[in-house]
Amino acid sequence: MFSDTIAAISTPIGNGGIGIVRLSGGDSVSILKKIFVGKKSFDNIKSHTINYGVVMDVKKNIVIDEVLVSVMFAPNTYTREDVIEINCHGGVVSVRKILQAVLDNGARLAEQGEFTKRAFLNGRIDLAEAEAVIDIINAKTDLSQEYGIKQLEGKLSSKVNDLRDEIIAMIANIEASIDYPEHEMERLNIETISANSKKIIEEIKKLIKSADTGKVIKNGVDTVILGKPNVGKSSLLNSLMHEERAIVTNIPGTTRDVLTETISIDGIPINLIDTAGIRETSDEIEKIGVLKSKEYATRADLILFVFDSNEDISDEEIKLLKEMEDKKIIVIINKIDLESKINLEKINFIDEKNILKLSVKDNIGINALFDTIKNMFFDNEIKLSNDVIVTSVRHKNSLNNAQKSLESVLNTIEMGLTEDFVSIDLQETYGSLGEITGETLEEDIIDRIFSDFCLGK
Repeated sequence: MFSDTIAAISTPIGNGGIGIVRLSGGDSVSILKKIFVGKKSFDNIKSHTINYGVVMDVKKNIVIDEVLVSVMFAPNTYTREDVIEINCHGGVVSVRKILQAVLDNGARLAEQGEFTKRAFLNGRIDLAEAEAVIDIINAKTDLSQEYGIKQLEGKLSSKVNDLRDEIIAMIANIEASIDYPEHEMERLNIETISANSKKIIEEIKKLIKSADTGKVIKNGVDTVILGKPNVGKSSLLNSLMHEERAIVTNIPGTTRDVLTETISIDGIPINLIDTAGIRETSDEIEKIGVLKSKEYATRADLILFVFDSNEDISDEEIKLLKEMEDKKIIVIINKIDLESKINLEKINFIDEKNILKLSVKDNIGINALFDTIKNMFFDNEIKLSNDVIVTSVRHKNSLNNAQKSLESVLNTIEMGLTEDFVSIDLQETYGSLGEITGETLEEDIIDRIFSDFCLGK
């Protein structure tokens, strides 16, 4: 348990219906007693109740604001410490004055994510569940929010702990047989350890494989719309957004900077990036836009390469398309409502199923584009199920390390080395999996994880 009491504003700064100042720590109640005047004596206030009153500026002996105070006594709280939440009128002045009153009377300003960090360090949640909190806050779609809830409920942690239980059972058996060879006990033979390790490797591989899906659900698909000027890139963005977000004219080079928007396709966040048209130009500002377009394309998860059906494909376009061959690409033949002059044989190196014919103006082919994007990133339709999905790069790295250690177990057995070498590899696996829940993670990494949180969470 921590010896000090922390406080922070837990609602966004600005005008709103309410603002909340949160306290956590052993002095929370005593600090509140100094500044809160309610109808009830504190001796009669029960845990998990809301109490009406006012917060006072003790120095000036004036009322700061009318408030409702939520009182929650340890250990049945978010942090497992005494927690106080002061609900005041929303607005910059009231909230900040109340926070200052709390700080003046013994609390200190919380660090980023410190409330959740205390929940983790006090054992209420593990690290994977703590990370789910920030995933829920930052969720871009219903689907990413729902998977965040699953992780917060402990779905991933439960799976990881099951795997760790199997590993520790093997370690314990090996260590016991080494330390007490004279005792008769049921020992796992080396074939059983090998079989168990192979089974756990397959379970870990499933989790690692889910990470690609998890990344898309959590962060979305960074999708760059690329092509020459005036092929309909901005019109495509507007059509996908169902609103006029980009300026559209018949003048080539209208888009000079990058425009980003996010849409959802069946719960998948699609981060659309409309770029300047790719062409040779003497305009210095347009040149910068073209360079930006190419830079974004190199970092994209998906490229929508747009051609004009009314024009043939240029050598410059073919060159650029071939430079992007290692990327996921959907070629869009736009303006099919006009006379076709395009020769698709020039791009026969692109998979035919990823070449779509659209008329953005007439809204033809947009649903086919949505279906192609889904099929490109998922084997089948995304449905919430009981499957555990990894959404963190950190978790994926730990799983990769665990898999390597288990493969070392198999190599050690195959080489005929003694059981204590097998035990060392199993212990490394156990430690790598423990990094996911925070049981074996170094303190500086834990601090870095919580530094990504907002101040009052």
